[in-house]
Amino acid sequence: MTIEWRYTVKQDLGILSVSGYLGPDAVHRFAGAIGWVVGRGDGPVIVDLTELRSWSAEGQTAITEAARRLAAAGRSLELAAIPADGSLVPDGDCPPIPVHADLAGALAAHSTRQGEPSEGRHEWRTTGWRAGDDAGE
Repeated sequence: MTIEWRYTVKQDLGILSVSGYLGPDAVHRFAGAIGWVVGRGDGPVIVDLTELRSWSAEGQTAITEAARRLAAAGRSLELAAIPADGSLVPDGDCPPIPVHADLAGALAAHSTRQGEPSEGRHEWRTTGWRAGDDAGE
């Protein structure tokens, strides 16, 4: 089993929504999604895990590697709605990873810091992502 993902850019904020199971078989696909994210947009990236069923230790490591990769590109990573079956414990050299209870809370935290997002929006997704699902709307 693998993951599906959708990346949406709103103003200076990226939202990477992930569904499925982030296990050993999905780590490569997640890293590819992060590569896509690094090349598009600016500012912080919220990884929305609302539709993620679970993650493995390898999946959690992929999250911390993504935080490092984004930090190297001058961007930060935040998590929204981590799976209930675990918590993320990054190692000491990982950039801070803020965790929000849900996507609405993550977006609210940014709207108070940066003002309301603009109407402009760009979106990319895997072909398996369900049509009609909207990030943060």
